[in-house]
Amino acid sequence: MVVTGIGVISALGADRIAFWRSLAEGRSGIRPIESIDRQQFRFQNGAEVPGYDPLRHFDEKQISLMDRFAQYAVIAAREAVEQSGIVFTNPARTAIVTGSCVGGQGAMDDGFVDMYKKGLPRVNPMMIPRVMANSGASQISMAFGITGPTYTVSTACSSSSHAIGQAYQMVRYGMADSAITGGSEAVFSYGFLKAWEAMRVVSPDTCRPFSKDRRGLVLGEGGAMLVLETLEAARARGAEIMGEIAGFGMSSDAHHITQPSPDGAALAMTSALKEGGVEPESVGYVNAHGTGTIANDVSETAAIRKAFGAHAGRLLVSSTKSMHGHALGAAGAIEAVATLLALRNGIIPPTANFTEADPLCDLDIVPNTARAAAVQVAISNSFAFGGLNAVLVFRSPNAI
Repeated sequence: MVVTGIGVISALGADRIAFWRSLAEGRSGIRPIESIDRQQFRFQNGAEVPGYDPLRHFDEKQISLMDRFAQYAVIAAREAVEQSGIVFTNPARTAIVTGSCVGGQGAMDDGFVDMYKKGLPRVNPMMIPRVMANSGASQISMAFGITGPTYTVSTACSSSSHAIGQAYQMVRYGMADSAITGGSEAVFSYGFLKAWEAMRVVSPDTCRPFSKDRRGLVLGEGGAMLVLETLEAARARGAEIMGEIAGFGMSSDAHHITQPSPDGAALAMTSALKEGGVEPESVGYVNAHGTGTIANDVSETAAIRKAFGAHAGRLLVSSTKSMHGHALGAAGAIEAVATLLALRNGIIPPTANFTEADPLCDLDIVPNTARAAAVQVAISNSFAFGGLNAVLVFRSPNAI
C-alpha cells in the first residue's frame, strides 16, 4: 500500500515543505502560547500553528460549522490530495478514516463559558456539529464528494495511527480502492489546558525526550493526512510515490490507565513487523512516541530493546515531538508524515532540545542534529493512555 499524497499543518508550518525544513534543521516550534492567556497556567509554552487565520482557508459560513480541529483536517487533506493528483472517479470506493482524541474541544469550551460563566440561556446552535469528533472526516467527505466508508477513530494519543492502519487494511483487503487518512487536533482551550495542568505531566519549559533532565510533554496541535492507494493504481497513473505502508500492529497493555507497559508496546511493534513480513534487522529508524515524560521514555526504551533485541543498539531513534509538540490524536499522523519524509529524503530528524544522556534511555536518539542515513524501513510508534498501542511500518520509495 503506497502513499501518493501528504498534507500537514503544525507548529512547524502550514504545509509539508515548511514542516520538513524545520525537522531537517532540528528547529523546534515550541514557543510561548499566544491563543489564550498563558498566565493562567503553570506552563507557558505550547506548539501552536503559527499565525493561523481560518479566513485564509475557509469562508465565514464554513468556519461557523467547523471547530479548528476540523479545519486542520480539511487543510491537510487538500494538500495531500493536490500532491497526489488523484481523481476520485468512483467516490463510493474511497474511504476516509481519521483520528482525533478530543474533537471540537474549543467549541465545547466556548459553550460551557457561555452557559456557566456568562449565564447565557442558549449555546451556539452549531455547537454539536462543531464538537463531534467525526466532523473532520465528514467535512473531508463533503469537500471531495467522497461517499465511501467514512469515520473517525478515538484512541487517545494513538487515534490517527489506528486510523491510518485501518485505512491501510481497507485498501489492502479490497474494501476500498483508495483512502484519505490521518488525524487532527486543536487543544488550546482554557478547560482542556487546565485538565492537563492538573495531571502534572506538562513541561514548564520545553520537551526533551530521552534527556535525563526531561520534565514532561508539551502540547501541540495540527493535522496531517495521507492519500493511500495500491502500488498498481499509483504506477498506472504515473503518480509520485512518497513511500509504502508495509505493516501495522496493535495491542493493549491491559495494565494501567495512564502508566505505560513495555510489554504492550513491544507486542505492537513485533505484531506490525510480523503483519508486514518485515524482519526486525531490516528496520533502521524508529520514530518514537517519545513524549518527554519520565515514565514513557524509559518504558519505550525497554520496549524497543525487547522488540529488537541486539539490533536495538543499531537503530536510529528520535522523537519529533521535541519540535512539533504532542498533538494527541493527531500525533501519529504528523509523525507518520515525518517518518515518510525521513525515508524519502535520507535524513533522520533529530530529538531536539537534548541536554544530557539518561542511562535508562540508552539508545541512539539522534540528539539535536539531523543525520544523513539511507534507511529503507522505519517504524512509527504511538502509545496512548488506556494502554492502547499502534505501530506503523514504512518502506522507502527507493525500496519498493
